[in-house]
Amino acid sequence: MERPHEPSVIGKRLYGRGAYDMKAGLASIMTAAARAKGLNLRGDVILTAVADEEYASIGTSSIVKRWRADAAIVTEPTELDICVAHKGFAWLDVETVGVAAHGSRPDLGIDAIVKMGKVLAGLEKLERALRARPTHPLLKSGSVHASLITGGQELSSYPERCKLSIERRTIPGETQESVEAEIYSIFDAVADPHFKASMKTTLVREPFEVSRDELIVQVVHRQAQAVLKREPAVVGATGWMDAALLSAAGMPTVIFGPGGEGAHAVVEWADLDQLEQCSEVLLGVIEEFCS
Repeated sequence: MERPHEPSVIGKRLYGRGAYDMKAGLASIMTAAARAKGLNLRGDVILTAVADEEYASIGTSSIVKRWRADAAIVTEPTELDICVAHKGFAWLDVETVGVAAHGSRPDLGIDAIVKMGKVLAGLEKLERALRARPTHPLLKSGSVHASLITGGQELSSYPERCKLSIERRTIPGETQESVEAEIYSIFDAVADPHFKASMKTTLVREPFEVSRDELIVQVVHRQAQAVLKREPAVVGATGWMDAALLSAAGMPTVIFGPGGEGAHAVVEWADLDQLEQCSEVLLGVIEEFCS
């Protein structure tokens, strides 16, 4: 992006790196919280601005250890729709083991990379099966893909080891145990006495879902309808968000934020009209929920 750290306004769009994902959401809660200071609230409003949501979420992980609230709103960009579910993910490393030998001695060598091909074929079959049976009304199905692969020592040697990193996107009801069982079933299906493989789970982030009957969901819906003069859509999101951590800590959570375009893309912009509308909705939620 040209001059990504110099914000520029063109029409009703603010361009700049992170404007859409998710500085606009942060601006909306900061504005709403500042305006809420003038209200005679019985309850408190906690505003958190956190780091590291794109990787390990150390910011929100720290927050949930020290703070509690009756409900939470995450202002990830939803185009002012109400998001009540998102996918989770698991990262797994698979390693196949062969026998190193000179490339001219097939009688001695076992190719770990070729053995990994059997795992890749199994992953492709698993992906087709997952997509063929969508079970969630908003999120449809989970998915799996091979993200990274490394192996071998040199061209003239049989590779002793091959490592594959896998990402498995999950929907509510799928767990670390069920995901690991899928990979082990791929291993078990390989009819090869020389096949040796191991697996390690490196990171798990649980999927998220909140009932539409939760008070915070209903209040956001009511206030959004009043401000937007339309029925806000109820949606699910494919990406993972910190909402899952807040929910797991016992705080009913909903996702509602302003729109725009360009998350993780070259050109990124936030919709300033939606930012203002989002802030107005949040102020209404604060006043109703905390009064």
